[in-house]
Amino acid sequence: MTIRELSHDEVDRVLAAGLGLARLPLKGDDLYLVAWEDDAPVGHAHVAVHDPPELGDVHVLPEHRRRGVATALTWAAERAAVARGHDRLRLTVSATAEAPQALYRGLGYEECGVPPRRVRGTIQIRSGPLDVDDTLLTWEKKLAVDSAPARSS
Repeated sequence: MTIRELSHDEVDRVLAAGLGLARLPLKGDDLYLVAWEDDAPVGHAHVAVHDPPELGDVHVLPEHRRRGVATALTWAAERAAVARGHDRLRLTVSATAEAPQALYRGLGYEECGVPPRRVRGTIQIRSGPLDVDDTLLTWEKKLAVDSAPARSS
């Protein structure tokens, strides 16, 4: 598996694979990281580059889950944050999403003092309207220049 920043000429292939890219078009220095197995996209993660950068829109195709793809995408996001001069990475996770919470806890993410946030209503994403009723937890990991694992680049 390799992970690289999404290029403009790969967008159609990623969309055709069933990976939604809901945050296109990208804003500012934001980026999508895409996990590729052979020549096929199998997952992606969005990094909103602000202070602190935020990891979001992590999605792995169902047939590739539980194989380390989300972990590799998270490590790649950490490296991207460090490469851009940041010492931490933030994310939000659903209060009811046990598997993602376990993943992020295992990778060293923890609550950062931001109160849980209730999100309710219809939001517009690239693929159309999405009804949301969730409570989001905000977690963060402090990064050191050498803390982002070098695996699966």
